[in-house]
Amino acid sequence: MPLRRSFRRRLHLSFCGASVSRLPPVSLNVYPYECDAYGHLNEAAYLQLFERARWEILARGPGMQLFRAQGVWPAVRRATVDYHLPVFPGDQLEVDLQLEKLGRTSMQFRQRAVRKSDGMLVAEAHLVFVTIDASGNPTPVPDGVADLFATRVSTHSGEVIRYNVGAVTLGADVRGDGPAVLLIHGFPLDRTIWKHQVATLAGWRRIAPDLRGMGSSDVPEAGYSMAAYADDLARLLDQLRIQRAVVAGLSLGGYIAFEMMRRHRERVAGLILCDTKADADSESGRAGRDEMIALAKSAGAEAVADRMVPKLLGRSTHQAQPQLVAEVRELIAKTPVPGIVGALEAMRDRADSTPLLASIRVPTLVVTGQEDEMTPAAGARAMAQAIPSAASTVIPGAGHIPCLEASTATSRVFAEFLEAVRES
Repeated sequence: MPLRRSFRRRLHLSFCGASVSRLPPVSLNVYPYECDAYGHLNEAAYLQLFERARWEILARGPGMQLFRAQGVWPAVRRATVDYHLPVFPGDQLEVDLQLEKLGRTSMQFRQRAVRKSDGMLVAEAHLVFVTIDASGNPTPVPDGVADLFATRVSTHSGEVIRYNVGAVTLGADVRGDGPAVLLIHGFPLDRTIWKHQVATLAGWRRIAPDLRGMGSSDVPEAGYSMAAYADDLARLLDQLRIQRAVVAGLSLGGYIAFEMMRRHRERVAGLILCDTKADADSESGRAGRDEMIALAKSAGAEAVADRMVPKLLGRSTHQAQPQLVAEVRELIAKTPVPGIVGALEAMRDRADSTPLLASIRVPTLVVTGQEDEMTPAAGARAMAQAIPSAASTVIPGAGHIPCLEASTATSRVFAEFLEAVRES
């Protein structure tokens, strides 16, 4: 039965998120008085030029009174300029303003100056601002300011914005407008496994974070659990001003999706469970986790990659996509060991989610790679049958990571399901 037909039923869903703010770049002319004795911009002049650009961007967007209206002021705490090419009087530069990290009381920005005549990047500025009150004391970034900057989408493929979610800072790729879909990667991978889905699921706000300990996110030595992962992601949604999202999780990401149903059920508007399972680890499974922990500690991430890659990817992928096999091996090999160990401990100790299945009332799709030996299709079908009104599908020619191994087919299945959710 087509997925869309399966979900054409009476169901009330609400997707809430702030409108996405895009602050366009501005064009600035370089004047002779800004240049030094050698006839080009120096560091002091560049800082003034970048400051002029920031105020121009605000003036053309929310207005120059943005901060005063919120009762705060952005105080510069650190500013550095990286020079790439000389700039001379008469040059016209396009300067942007991009958020890199949002903290409780601070914002970290990057500005890029591109010469319009040849499209060359001439300089970059990295700046840290602290919001202060009338007494000069640090104060939390107001919602009105955070809404403007923190909800900005990634503008370049693979661009990462970092968000302070409490105990850690998470890197995330955020694209598009519309209802939100949160894409949670598996172990020991990162957000890039979703690159095709992030690029193609038009009409949705695609959020692909790196979990703590992996990718571009912080790597604490301890503090890993399904609860910690789920709370991190709920706080990320808070930072993005998103109340509800369809949550898609692959493998470990599926375990986290179940934990979000336990701890943050009101935030979950739908579920996509990819190559995952509801039951807890068996005794032999727990022993296997402990063995992998010992391997990671003694031999590092490359040894973990050697052990896992043959199982993660399907037979067809190993035969026909050697480049992808190498990419996955490299991705695992660069994962920090504390992140690997922490995730293994969290998976080993996770709760059994089987009793949770019957209580799931949001639209759910269960996806499995046909050649996945780690979570076979039979188990996925049984899980789907235990969830009221869930649908299931199998991706041909894929193993445990169908979003990479058969990216087009997986994106098509996701898009059909999401459209059915939107229409329901």
